[in-house]
Amino acid sequence: MRILSLDLATKTGWASSVNGIIESGVQDFSLKRGESKGILFLRFRQWLENMIGLTNPNLVIFEQVHHRGGWSTQIAVGLMTRVMEICDEKEIDYTSVHSMTLKKFACGTGKASKEDMIREAKRRHPDIEILDDNQADALLILVWAREEFK
Repeated sequence: MRILSLDLATKTGWASSVNGIIESGVQDFSLKRGESKGILFLRFRQWLENMIGLTNPNLVIFEQVHHRGGWSTQIAVGLMTRVMEICDEKEIDYTSVHSMTLKKFACGTGKASKEDMIREAKRRHPDIEILDDNQADALLILVWAREEFK
């Protein structure tokens, strides 16, 4: 199975597994001075379409969006809807995983910290340079999905 996993945010963590080879990173969609908020979503859509073209996933999986309010929630919901839209257009399956489910899978507790998640991602992928918690989460989402959808 070819999987693309995403930790959706202004700095989106991503990981992919194609033919057993794992690649991952972080894509920054931060706005530059004077840009409208909509530019973030346009950049994300273009980037995601490129990533799908490169990885040709059977499944796109992302961390479930939590509705905490404010601009960060608007970003997460907006990015999630674009994932759903693009996957529907390209007939790719997609789903989400709750953060507590992911944390419990990775660290044994649904209350694991960002540092715990980074440490666990490094333990599972010692050959990958992990830049931040976004990339760590995407890698762990990938591991979870490979177990869940064997």
